[in-house]
Amino acid sequence: MKLRHLLMAASALILASCATSTPYQPASELGAYDGFSQTMIENDRARVTFAGNSVTERETVENYLLYRAAEIATERGFEYFTLVERDTEKNTRLRSTGSSLYDPYFGYSFYRPRFGWSSGFGYSDFGGFNGRRGGRGFGHRGFGFGSGFAGDPFFNNYDVREITKYRATAEVKFGRGTKPGNDNAFSAREVLENLGPTITYPEVKS
Repeated sequence: MKLRHLLMAASALILASCATSTPYQPASELGAYDGFSQTMIENDRARVTFAGNSVTERETVENYLLYRAAEIATERGFEYFTLVERDTEKNTRLRSTGSSLYDPYFGYSFYRPRFGWSSGFGYSDFGGFNGRRGGRGFGHRGFGFGSGFAGDPFFNNYDVREITKYRATAEVKFGRGTKPGNDNAFSAREVLENLGPTITYPEVKS
């Protein structure tokens, strides 16, 4: 029992150290849950997305999208932008706190005695939010770790919880001159000035 508690405490410390929201940065791929991405549709129109991990709040995701739209506007010489269409997608998955062998933000795996790993990126046969196949995981018979843990008293208890990620997407129309008088139009300069102090960038590695 003491060893199990030590393992659980170590797991909690690891998770606590990783519990930081997604910074303002380019996504690893289009629409990925780790930053912003955009696709230019026309010279004055783009589709912009920002998606964060499970500890990134919805308001942060939506603000970062606005900030990215304002950046694109100024980079292309526009003075304002209008959100023609926008949507914030909520993705909820289940994970367990009974084991430390999962990624709490990208893979939602949980271990069940005698059944191995349920799902996730690195530790099972099932992949992320889009249901794509991941690598051969710990529950895969080619490795045998799933069956090897069967009956292990340290993995008999787990607590399944909901984990939520947000992804904001908007079709953005850029313009010059006087900003239209509607709630979906934004001054690029004012957005950059007002939201700038709230933006968190990735840590610079020395």
